[in-house]
Amino acid sequence: MTSITNSMPSAAKSRTILHPLIIVGSLFFIFGFVTWLSAVLIPYLQIACELNNFQSYLVAFAFYISYFIAGIPSGWLLKKTGFKKGLSIGLLLVALGSLLFIPAATYRLYPVFLLGLFVQGAGLTILQTASNPYVAILGPKESAARRISFMGICNGIAGVIAPLILGAVILNDADALQRKLSTLAPSEKILALDQLAGKVILPYIIITLVLIVLSILIYFSSLPEVDEEADTTDSVSGAHAEKTSIFQFPHLLIGVLVLFLYTGVEVIAGNSIIGYGAYYGIPLSTSKFFTAFTLAGMLIGYIIGIICIPRYLSQEAALKSSALLGIACATIAILTNGLTSVVFVALLGLANSLIWPSIWPLAIAGLGKFTKTGSSLLVMAISGAAVLPLLYGYATDLFNPKLAYIIVIPCYLAIGYYAVYGHKIRR
Repeated sequence: MTSITNSMPSAAKSRTILHPLIIVGSLFFIFGFVTWLSAVLIPYLQIACELNNFQSYLVAFAFYISYFIAGIPSGWLLKKTGFKKGLSIGLLLVALGSLLFIPAATYRLYPVFLLGLFVQGAGLTILQTASNPYVAILGPKESAARRISFMGICNGIAGVIAPLILGAVILNDADALQRKLSTLAPSEKILALDQLAGKVILPYIIITLVLIVLSILIYFSSLPEVDEEADTTDSVSGAHAEKTSIFQFPHLLIGVLVLFLYTGVEVIAGNSIIGYGAYYGIPLSTSKFFTAFTLAGMLIGYIIGIICIPRYLSQEAALKSSALLGIACATIAILTNGLTSVVFVALLGLANSLIWPSIWPLAIAGLGKFTKTGSSLLVMAISGAAVLPLLYGYATDLFNPKLAYIIVIPCYLAIGYYAVYGHKIRR
């Protein structure tokens, strides 16, 4: 069994076992809040920095490509520092990235915005690498998806709140400004865009301060360490005991690829829907709420997961159902028009909700002493959210936002394959 190292007596541990989950839950709230701000930043920066669709989706690329670059280093860092100190360092990195938004907005420098997003993503890579396996192994493996779903609720609530708050600050008069820009003289246009860019300064100062405080609180918290190398489940103590490399676990490697595709689909659904509403003539003042609807669908799915997994629904069955629902919603969104099509894009949030909680425990099952390395690879797979939205933005410029959604269907087919067969491959 996995051991949890703490200085508390065993009796005290049993009375406070929920405390680590509460701490990790607060971290998942931070993940969601910082991550889903990008849904508002994409249309905001498209106006403020005068970008096309492809350029605006570099927001997602800069943020999520850091998961690939920082994935393995984050695993090394956690081996040296342990979970708690690593979480504190990760929060400070996210704070540093948020701080970079101040000079970026002051001088309206898009590359500096992207650098800030990259640094934020690097910090979140450390946080994700530490927290996800922690939740997965802190209890019976059969209910791991249920615990991750609970964390997903924390993440999703923040994801609903974040774009609403930032959208109210920076997109409240965006429609009027867009109409006005074409009538302004060059000097007046620059001034108007500078004023728009400056709207993010105060929110990101507040975010930076909150993250620094949380980093200090985590550092001095009673969060226990987790000794993953003590995991000696039957699958490891048997044939897997002789394995010497992470690449000898094909179910993990396939899971990494599928998670790469899934994260791209999730971010496309959440980040594209505001622009997709605008494509059908829905004002930004209204469409800025659409990401919240997508994430509300994810919240509903997380609640279903908590209630049904594993009592009524296995992790494999949940993954199969999610893949089928994703294919259905994407197909209907492509075949319909207007608000109906937008609604089915939003429903992709419901389809996506149980994919991450189901893939993660299936992929790290039986890794034993390789759990941290496997976790790092899975976190690196989040870089799919960098690549696929960029492809979506390119397809949008090349065709239109509706046809661009075709790229999500093969991704859901791959998820279905992993649910039926891929997670069973051990040789």
